[in-house]
Amino acid sequence: MRQQLFFSPTMREVPQGADIPSHQLMLRAGLIRQTASGIYSYLPLGCKVLRKVEQIIREEMDRAGGQELLMPAIQPAELWEESGRLDDYGPELMRLKDRHERDFVLGATHEEVITSLVRDEVTSYKKLPMNLYQIQTKYRDERRPRFGVLRSREFIMKDAYSFDTDKDGLDKNYKAMYEAYTNIFKRCGLDFRAVKADAGAIGGKGGTHEFMVLSDVGEDTIAYSDASDYAANIEIADLPDMYEKAEAPFENIQEIDTPEMKTIEDLTTGLNTKSSSLLKSVLFLVDEKPVLIVCRGDHEINEIKVANAFEADNVALADEEDIRRIMGTEAGFIGPVNAPEEVTIACDYAVKSVKEGICGANLVDKHYQNVHPDRDFKVETYGDFRLVQEGDPSPDGKGTIQFAKGIEVGHVFKLGTKYSEALSAVYLDENGRSQPIIMGCYGIGVSRTIAAIVEQHHDDNGLIWPKAVAPFDLHLLVLNPKQEEQYELGEALYEKLKNEGYDVLYDDRKERAGVKFKDSDLFGLPVRIACGKKAGEGIVEVKTRRDGSMKEVHVDDLPSYLASLEKELF
Repeated sequence: MRQQLFFSPTMREVPQGADIPSHQLMLRAGLIRQTASGIYSYLPLGCKVLRKVEQIIREEMDRAGGQELLMPAIQPAELWEESGRLDDYGPELMRLKDRHERDFVLGATHEEVITSLVRDEVTSYKKLPMNLYQIQTKYRDERRPRFGVLRSREFIMKDAYSFDTDKDGLDKNYKAMYEAYTNIFKRCGLDFRAVKADAGAIGGKGGTHEFMVLSDVGEDTIAYSDASDYAANIEIADLPDMYEKAEAPFENIQEIDTPEMKTIEDLTTGLNTKSSSLLKSVLFLVDEKPVLIVCRGDHEINEIKVANAFEADNVALADEEDIRRIMGTEAGFIGPVNAPEEVTIACDYAVKSVKEGICGANLVDKHYQNVHPDRDFKVETYGDFRLVQEGDPSPDGKGTIQFAKGIEVGHVFKLGTKYSEALSAVYLDENGRSQPIIMGCYGIGVSRTIAAIVEQHHDDNGLIWPKAVAPFDLHLLVLNPKQEEQYELGEALYEKLKNEGYDVLYDDRKERAGVKFKDSDLFGLPVRIACGKKAGEGIVEVKTRRDGSMKEVHVDDLPSYLASLEKELF
């Protein structure tokens, strides 16, 4: 492609409001332009990268047995009513009416549509298993779109859905997708981890993993072992029961005055004690039933673990009115001792080790000291209810937990029968009996993957594309088109390199050499070939973008030299 005709507007300065490298560089290099908040156009350079990533995804999905289809972006709201998600999904779901006042939504995801499609067309076990996927635009009304295409309101996604007759089939499809995703992200040149995760709004009770690209700008925190391949989202990282039960203290429980001491910090300062000696009590409404979760004062309660432990559909923090109504006191002074009978008390494993604890007395400005679990209050259950911390033992028994930031680019779920039962997607088994189809769901943020690649592959001068996703193979520059020898060599090389199968961006613009070099570094193509002052001698300068190495090469030796770079770049 001749750069003189190529629609590739660049920016010299960092655009206002672009806070992270991928957003800055994708704007500066002319990959994207903002149309509205969280809505972007992909310009030719960005579109070429997008198609490269999509092709990698298609190849690996097809290899894993997937079949591509395309579903509508506009979906009838009644399908979401059938699944029960129309109200549950929240304000991120974009809703609209047609001219006949019928309700529709813009597809944030496609579980409902794919399930209804298979429900209407697949009725026998003989048609299963099946794996269907699409690459399509999705819509979510993000409260705060930011970081360019990393968190936008319109984005491109690959979503796949597997359909099986039994759990073994689901496990097989899940494994195939897990391996396909691993291959996809490796081919894209990403440093990533597959981590245990929570299913979130998609639902499902089976296994789920997120594929996280390691990056300081990531919005998710990964907990990983420093001595094994264990990794999990911090929200789901489990902790073993590693605490010995403390012996009861000699002193009996005693009420003490704690005026205005509502927080852990207030109590540690006011009572001159360690936070690990405090018992933090948090009241939840678990499927509308009151549950008091107790943990040590130096730990934080994990709401997702609470929901999973009680297999709850809805878990909410009790508000001040709920606390007064149920516990009879104010927030900051609630505790498990003498709690109302209707309140279930569940303690984190670490609470067992607390010997002379301090907890709220369910009276304003009052706490109890010398508190011992089981002696002074009844514990309905002990469990893993807290967020993992750095330095905790790894759940697999190997090493300790460390934290890293990550960008979620893929997610695989075992949905089970959540959607097939809700939408009556059934099949007839070998005995003619009706059975719900067992489903899996597998998503990749295609546009987000591009931003993640940029986050890991750039320097101060611009982009550094891995070859597999680079928009062009080579960047050919004629430094002074007015100089006849340079111009003729550039034209000849452009045709020769194209004929040899290279995808070439040819900078034939009438610009200064410095401008061309800056744009070339900004674009980040794997190899730059510059026709300069030695063009008359048939010598060009070849630069490798990743390591910055440069070498003068005679055009007769250029094919063999590019071939020598093939292992690293091509």
